Amino acid sequence: MERLPVSEIINKIQREECFEAVADDYSFTLKVAEYMPYVCSAVHDGHHFRKELWDNCLHTEYDRWFEEDPFTKEFVKTHPIVIAGCDSRFEYDLNRDPEHAIYEDAWGKKLWKEPLTEAQCTTSLDKHATFYVVVHALMTKLEDKYGHIIVYDMHSYNWKRWDREVPVINLGTSNINNEKYGDFAELWRANLSSLALPHIVNCTSKINDTFQGNGYFLKFITQNFKQTLVLATEFKKIYCDEYQKIIFPEVVHAIEKQLQTKIKEHAAIFNSKFNT
Repeated sequence: MERLPVSEIINKIQREECFEAVADDYSFTLKVAEYMPYVCSAVHDGHHFRKELWDNCLHTEYDRWFEEDPFTKEFVKTHPIVIAGCDSRFEYDLNRDPEHAIYEDAWGKKLWKEPLTEAQCTTSLDKHATFYVVVHALMTKLEDKYGHIIVYDMHSYNWKRWDREVPVINLGTSNINNEKYGDFAELWRANLSSLALPHIVNCTSKINDTFQGNGYFLKFITQNFKQTLVLATEFKKIYCDEYQKIIFPEVVHAIEKQLQTKIKEHAAIFNSKFNT
């Protein structure tokens, strides 16, 4: 992996070069091992939280971890194109629009002792904007090259706060073109229901049960790239103990290993339908 300025990352994409890089401000990573008509993403995987914000933050390090999506990049790490956030959503949320990307409160609790300065906000929002410049360059290259593209937008969610049974996997589809792509969302849901996971008897998967797919990452791509389907895929945090902050590596490995095959197979069906 290289550390590269964003301008060079974009140049490499435009020249169709393969590379693996972290942005020079360490805000995100991008791997392009091969230019393919599908992308994997993990925008909430990051945990970095820059030091100048520590003393002003009312949430603990554990509070932040609890609401992040740890190991979602790990789920898809072997795929040819993977983009992931490195910074915590508590600094700025890549899955919110720029106007709402910096929290004032988070999950019912005030976030800052004192309001952030304009300079502090600008630093964070510049990183948010830069990420989307790269996303735009990447999706432009892929649509130009292949036509239709599919993005597997990986997330996780806390389930112990729910007072009802919730699915192991939820797909949010309210903001995709369901007339055009609904069958592929349903196929992805059905494929995920066959995952065999340690400690899980039935890998339930549903559409728009806990979340509806209202994230900015999905909306940004869907609005700007009419031939791209984004599948917001939320895993219930069955791969960790939310309250003890313990990761279950055998479950992470099982998800990652099976997604190696399932994503490739699903993407191949999508590609054969739209890009023949």
